[in-house]
Amino acid sequence: MMKNTISVLLIAGIVIFINVLSRQFFFRWDITEGKQYTLSKATKDILRNLEDPVTVKAYFSEDLPANVAKTERDFREMLIEYSNLSKGYVDYEFVNPNEDPTVEQEAVQNGIAPVMINVREKDQVKQQKAFLGAIIKLGEQQEVIPFVQPGGAMEYSLTTSIKKLSVLDKPSIGLIQGHGEPGLNELAQVVQSLSVLYNVEPIDLPSSAEIDIRFRTIAMIAPKDTIAPTEFAKLDAFLERGGNLFLAFDRVTGDLSTASGTAVDIGVNQWLSGKGLTVDDSFVTDASCGNVTVQQRSGFLTFNSQVSFPFLPVINKFSEHPITDGLEQVILEFASPVRFTGDSLSRFTPILTSSEKSGTVKAPTYFDINKQWSEADFPQQNLTLGGILQGINGSRIIVVSDGSFAISGQRGQNPDNVSLMVNGIDWLSDDTGLIELRTKGVTSRPIDDLEDGQRSFIKYLNFLLPILLVLIYGFVRTQKNKNIRLRRMQERWT
Repeated sequence: MMKNTISVLLIAGIVIFINVLSRQFFFRWDITEGKQYTLSKATKDILRNLEDPVTVKAYFSEDLPANVAKTERDFREMLIEYSNLSKGYVDYEFVNPNEDPTVEQEAVQNGIAPVMINVREKDQVKQQKAFLGAIIKLGEQQEVIPFVQPGGAMEYSLTTSIKKLSVLDKPSIGLIQGHGEPGLNELAQVVQSLSVLYNVEPIDLPSSAEIDIRFRTIAMIAPKDTIAPTEFAKLDAFLERGGNLFLAFDRVTGDLSTASGTAVDIGVNQWLSGKGLTVDDSFVTDASCGNVTVQQRSGFLTFNSQVSFPFLPVINKFSEHPITDGLEQVILEFASPVRFTGDSLSRFTPILTSSEKSGTVKAPTYFDINKQWSEADFPQQNLTLGGILQGINGSRIIVVSDGSFAISGQRGQNPDNVSLMVNGIDWLSDDTGLIELRTKGVTSRPIDDLEDGQRSFIKYLNFLLPILLVLIYGFVRTQKNKNIRLRRMQERWT
């Protein structure tokens, strides 16, 4: 009896010791695609360099469905790792706003609004108010994560909030103005995302003697007016000192009201040609495309319908690069093919390409909305629509052959269009590696989308694997006990 008691106490002591040790040495074996549960080098560097304590107050409801409760568990485990890596500089607590009206009011006042989720209870579905947010504080400053999206880029939200609070001087990003470019308000989504880590400032290029040295990266988006040679000289001087440029411009444009497409020449193409990059005055057409709304008549009735329009290429296959990592779909409007014509002194890396069924139409052209497109109209494949040009002095230019792709209210309403531009500027400007986290999340892969064979294999594997493991353990245990009995019998015999 005493022996059994000692064994139980010893096992209990070992379990307690392991739990205490796990708080100090947290470890997870991450076998997910993309290492979703492994903290990045950028996060580790930021946490290890903290000089002031950061507190995280997480507002999470309890008794949530399993798929939502997992978000709370993942967030808690992530904070344990943050605390350990920062050597205690990150402190955290979890509160349940549903239990205390005062805490609930506090959460709402800080910008953490409840969301309604469906909960199944006794074969009935009802809605439950749930909180999934957090407040990050450093001194008198604070950042709010209003909603921790299940499966979203959790590490990016948390790390950038800490980075934003801990950084003393944000680097500046310049937005070129003076040629009909959209202002900060027209690029609101882009500016909002960039403002986490940068100051975004307009630069009136015509009236500036030079581009200020404090700018490491500038962006020129959708210029409409001709750019003077003296202004290109300012851009050249900026690039020669190692600056970076994000350039999105139109070589062609279309007007659906007149069904016409024309070429655009404001001097950008000639300037790029001198650097070994040519943007053709042609429209890229793609079988993978967006839709336009057209009015159709049937008798006395007029109704709107959606028609596929190949002049709006949809990109859903991307080159392997930090800028495009995690993007699912980018929609361009009246884009042009980009060709590298430079020498070995510069390097060009395509990052946006058309599908395997694409083609080109020379400008000017007429848009026949009712045209019946066939495979013969798409004889080309993988046409480059954007890429990175790197010079011998280390300067980098990202070129996208559609100026309006990220403008609010246009195709810029597509989230990945905004992410493409923000990722690009991040990659040009940021040396911390946070760009890799922006689109890092748990990708949804519903089992219904799998092929029948894969779906059956996963179902049977989930069902049979635990049973198989138990049987293997039982067999090993039985064999071990049998060997012990045989050894003891042999000892008695001898």
